[in-house]
Amino acid sequence: MPRSQRSPLLLAGLLATAGAALPHSLKGMGGTPIAAPRRFDETVPRTLPGTPRAWTYASGVAELALAAGLALPRTRKAAALATAAFFVGVFPANVKMAVDWRHRPTPQKAAAFGRLPLQIPLVLWARGVAKNAEGRS
Repeated sequence: MPRSQRSPLLLAGLLATAGAALPHSLKGMGGTPIAAPRRFDETVPRTLPGTPRAWTYASGVAELALAAGLALPRTRKAAALATAAFFVGVFPANVKMAVDWRHRPTPQKAAAFGRLPLQIPLVLWARGVAKNAEGRS
């Protein structure tokens, strides 16, 4: 399978994993948004309306929906553009996590701060998937 065909499926797998299944290996991050929501509730900026738990579940559901959209060629372009927007939209939660975790042990602090620059390649990856999906039905 050519790289251009694998890329959207890999991105879909990343989102599906983040949304539901794979526990994080870092101590203090006990799971994923749907499987272990409490850890993620702490990263929700308090300026958002509603409860952190609602945002945590919404984020997990969004990741699963985006993964499904990326997996299907017919919806891939729209899902990829929505995925890029999603990655931009969750950036404030990653900033909050980095600020909140600045006094934690070095591995946790490094993971929290390391997430910040990783948003850029994720956004670019999603945009690349959208660009490669253009003209396909």
